[in-house]
Amino acid sequence: MKQILFLLFIGILLISCNKTDSQILKVNPAPIDAKIEGNILTGPSVLNDPDRFVWGGSVVKGDDQKYHMLYATWESGDSIPQFSESWVLHSKIAYAVSDYPDRDFKFQGIVLTGRSLEGDSLAWDAQMVHNPHIKKFNGKYYLYYIGSKDPGIQPKGSKGENVDWRNRVQQNQCIGVIEFDSFEDLLKGDFKRSNAPILTPRTRVKPNNIVNPSPEGTEPKPDNIIVVNPSVVQRPSDGKYLLFFKGNFYNPGWRGVHGVAIGDSPTGPFKALDSFVFDIYNEDGTLASGEDPYVWYHKGHEKFYVVLKDFTGKITSGKPGLALLESLDGIKWTKPERSFFMKKEVVLNNGDTLHMDRLERPQLLIDEKGNPKVLYSAGAITNVNTRTDGSSFNVHIPLNTY
Repeated sequence: MKQILFLLFIGILLISCNKTDSQILKVNPAPIDAKIEGNILTGPSVLNDPDRFVWGGSVVKGDDQKYHMLYATWESGDSIPQFSESWVLHSKIAYAVSDYPDRDFKFQGIVLTGRSLEGDSLAWDAQMVHNPHIKKFNGKYYLYYIGSKDPGIQPKGSKGENVDWRNRVQQNQCIGVIEFDSFEDLLKGDFKRSNAPILTPRTRVKPNNIVNPSPEGTEPKPDNIIVVNPSVVQRPSDGKYLLFFKGNFYNPGWRGVHGVAIGDSPTGPFKALDSFVFDIYNEDGTLASGEDPYVWYHKGHEKFYVVLKDFTGKITSGKPGLALLESLDGIKWTKPERSFFMKKEVVLNNGDTLHMDRLERPQLLIDEKGNPKVLYSAGAITNVNTRTDGSSFNVHIPLNTY
């Protein structure tokens, strides 16, 4: 009898160990088909444009079995401000398509612009549209994005009187969504675009240089000053839609913070919670800095994962790159056993390893089980902030998940 019980114990232990090991998400990036030309990468694994900056891209597989990318882009050249300003003032959203998930995306057209280009300078997204995030729910497509407009020169004596045009627009960013049935409709402009954002900041707390500040003494919420970088996932436990976002804190220096809003439908209404998400503490008690979250639910592991940019390497206790966190409910997040998702580099198919100055805005293509198959990331080889030559791109990195 003791021998039978011992064997049963060993069997249960082995099953438990195997289950635990099988629920560790292990990802290995594959080489990409690209080469260096001047300040950019070119080739089938890269989307770039000699006349425009190209930035974050999000992909979904369509009913036609093709792969559809929505990405941020805007004109470059001597008449356009440098990258750090031009993305805030001129960003648009373009559409590209491919027969393959990780290469050969071809530009089809600009599908969304700031509404001032359509004659409406009062719209909440009049100035720019940026950070596209495409999802499919219940047979329809939803393109989440950020938009903004210039609230105008602020009154003398106010906290915002010295805030310039670029930063007035940046401080006014909110999240919106368009809904459409097919990508043919999207190209024709046949989609539903709300006249109001689906999420706006509840607090505007900053010591100085702030447009329309909250009253003195206001405690900042996660959605402070701005809400940007949308990532949306449906929670299987109750069917609710979780909209993750980033806000800005200044105490006194800047740091990004993250929150989540919950809605009953892909278009909301969404209600932001007061709790912060993705907070990982350093050994000295300070918060590690990250941004650009992409959240998904892994059916096999029965948990949520998020990939986000790790500014300093403090989240993963490694070098700056992309970090991985996990959650059972989408609200409370912890570091898994393997929290390092990817280095800030790409491996070319000739064997060379290229360190990237920028590798961010990660978006993923997820298979039916919940495993990431392709990473789409905005990239730059050199510091792009001061450039006007369109030397940025989107790189598509196949992922081996095991």
